[in-house]
Amino acid sequence: MAKGYWVAFADVHDPEGYKAYIAENAKAFRKYGGRFLVRGGPFEAPEGKSRSRIVVIEFPTHAAALECYRSPEYAKAIVLRKGKSVMDLVIVEGYGGPQPADA
Repeated sequence: MAKGYWVAFADVHDPEGYKAYIAENAKAFRKYGGRFLVRGGPFEAPEGKSRSRIVVIEFPTHAAALECYRSPEYAKAIVLRKGKSVMDLVIVEGYGGPQPADA
């Protein structure tokens, strides 16, 4: 079964207020098996646009990633995030097919 991923691009304009969102979202991520692969940090955007913060969270399955977003636990976190940041989020299924080294 393929893993699921959240890929988020965010601009945080109230870092102090954003801390409540971080504390609350941890409950949903823990419940649905989410783990951070990328959580901010330096980056380059050689093509297209980005936001100031990039986050990638891995879930055990694509279904778990979707369930987490739709959960009552994460709904509470969304309320805390409003007005403190702007975020673009995609939830995507992982890929398990051939890789360039396999060809």
